[in-house]
Amino acid sequence: MSRTLLVICQVYEPDPAAVGQQVADVAREMARRGWRVVVYTSARGYEDPAIRYPQREERDGVTIRRLPLSSFGKRSLAVRLLGQTLFMAQAMFRGVWTRGLEAVLVSTSPPFAGFGGAIVAVIRRVPLTWWVMDVNPDQITVTGRLTDRSLFVRLFKWMNRFTLARAANVVTLDCFMAERVRGQAAGPITVDVVPPWAKTDVGRVPPQDAAGFRQAHGLDDAFVVMYSGNHAIQHPLTTLLDAAARLESDPRIVFVFVGGGAGKAAVEARIAAGARNLRSLPFQLLDSLRSSLGAADVHAVSMGDEVVGIVHPCKIYGAMAVGRPILFFGPERSHGGEIVCGHSIGWTIPHGDVDGAVRAIVAAATMEPAALALMGENAAEAVATEFSPDRLRGRVCDVIEP
Repeated sequence: MSRTLLVICQVYEPDPAAVGQQVADVAREMARRGWRVVVYTSARGYEDPAIRYPQREERDGVTIRRLPLSSFGKRSLAVRLLGQTLFMAQAMFRGVWTRGLEAVLVSTSPPFAGFGGAIVAVIRRVPLTWWVMDVNPDQITVTGRLTDRSLFVRLFKWMNRFTLARAANVVTLDCFMAERVRGQAAGPITVDVVPPWAKTDVGRVPPQDAAGFRQAHGLDDAFVVMYSGNHAIQHPLTTLLDAAARLESDPRIVFVFVGGGAGKAAVEARIAAGARNLRSLPFQLLDSLRSSLGAADVHAVSMGDEVVGIVHPCKIYGAMAVGRPILFFGPERSHGGEIVCGHSIGWTIPHGDVDGAVRAIVAAATMEPAALALMGENAAEAVATEFSPDRLRGRVCDVIEP
């Protein structure tokens, strides 16, 4: 019998959530290495619970079991917590009875998946790998939804200490996140830092594909500044939107916001108020993601000052993979800031610096095409080397294998 790896993650392909895409890449690679991989995930879409996925499926050598009553949408913290709790209860029960189990992999979807995975790993006496893609309850407290003194936050911190004490391996996405996770442990721990990667089928975009997307959305001759992905409040868009308002009289420049999330309301409100240079599009299906990303001239990525080391600017890799420069809104001393400055692929703009944002956008729009293209080439080269999907995916799998 093949060794069995149990993967617990509330989202999984074809759901477009980035966490599920990363986990799916690793699950496929572990199956290719000869493991029997069993994934427990939600039967409904994370962003849109009206979307239903097959309850039982085999994809790329991976056994997928999608659990009912595991996602009710994101309209409130209570609703999200209900879906997450029901999902973990089901996944833990089934995980304990998974045959041939030799290893457990959990991400941070749901945020307390590590605790559930640790329970399964302890009962079955197998190693746990905790793949930390965002840090909670820090994310909850920094956004002001709860305080450090709340019972829920204190319980959450205890669950994290329990998980870290029992995890054989901990993986984080950047060194800032690794430092924060070490601070939550009761004692010294070893943390592997492995950045995420662009989707394996995202790469250089044939001009006709990008042109088709631009034409379909009335962007033919525009200089397109695109923000693509989850519009979470941890990724503030106010400075970008204020810069767009200043540039509304410039007919060359159009700002396109692709995706959804709580922060999308601010975009929609400005459009409803009459902003003529803003476009709002929903999340794109995976098979059209490359064309969508490639339709931009530059990509905007945002990281709130207070969430460095708590969340990660995953959007940056897809934009780099298609060879586009980056407008990074956030502190230079962050993972995103270090990438942009270290590889000369764009501009770093502090939050609140609307004048600086306008200057950077105008500079990009008026730059010689060859110079702008060179920034994109530098970005694509960084993805092909330092952030190579094959290399990074392999590193995560090497950590998992006992």
